[in-house]
Amino acid sequence: MMAAATTASDSLWQDIRDEARRAMAADPVFGKSLADTVLIHGDFAAALADLIGRRLGGSAAERARFTTFSLDAFRSQPGLIETASRDLQGIARRDPAIAELLPPLLHYKGYVALQAWRVSHWLWHRGQIDAALLFQNEASNALQVSIHPAASIGSAVYLDHATGIVIGANVVIGDEVTILQNVSIGRHSELPARSPRIGRGVYIGGGATILGDIGIGDFAKIGAGTLLTSDVPAGCTAVGNPARLTNCPEPASAA
Repeated sequence: MMAAATTASDSLWQDIRDEARRAMAADPVFGKSLADTVLIHGDFAAALADLIGRRLGGSAAERARFTTFSLDAFRSQPGLIETASRDLQGIARRDPAIAELLPPLLHYKGYVALQAWRVSHWLWHRGQIDAALLFQNEASNALQVSIHPAASIGSAVYLDHATGIVIGANVVIGDEVTILQNVSIGRHSELPARSPRIGRGVYIGGGATILGDIGIGDFAKIGAGTLLTSDVPAGCTAVGNPARLTNCPEPASAA
């Protein structure tokens, strides 16, 4: 199984390098930055670790520290790179504005913020709590995305636009979820203070707030600006403040 994951990541890395070479040929000035950020590296793990360091580190020393932490995580747990590959491919599939892998890798801060979170999550579960929280804090400062290291997030997740996203501790997010800007997901102020659980393929519109011990079923949609504090069945759409359900599949509507 590990060999298959490595092969998939290697194939994606080759595609990225091919795109970088074509971009260099089309624009030699832009090509210098591509040489520094992509083509200088031997594999996707090294390039992604360097990218995280560049975006989170304000000084050379900070950049080196974030890069080292990230590369240690990717080398110790290669599955993180496979997941990062699926995240990148998920953006290319779901964003109609692009058709390649290089633009979201280099320019989509939501992608970098998510990969920085994956490193922080790895650190958190290794007991390196201070380092994990440092990643969260710097991603919040530099990228305006704050994801607690104790959250759980699946693969092929797309943080679209990304500014103002807050995801609290113990939130569970499934595969292929899309989250737009200014979304808050976390615990309710009332007890018991438990966090939302979000299923596969869910779409969360900009400015939505999702709070408390609730579940959102697979492929549900949460409209922009929605305040959600109760469950959403699979396939339903929740809109408004307070939220109401619409467009539910027949079994959910009947229930």
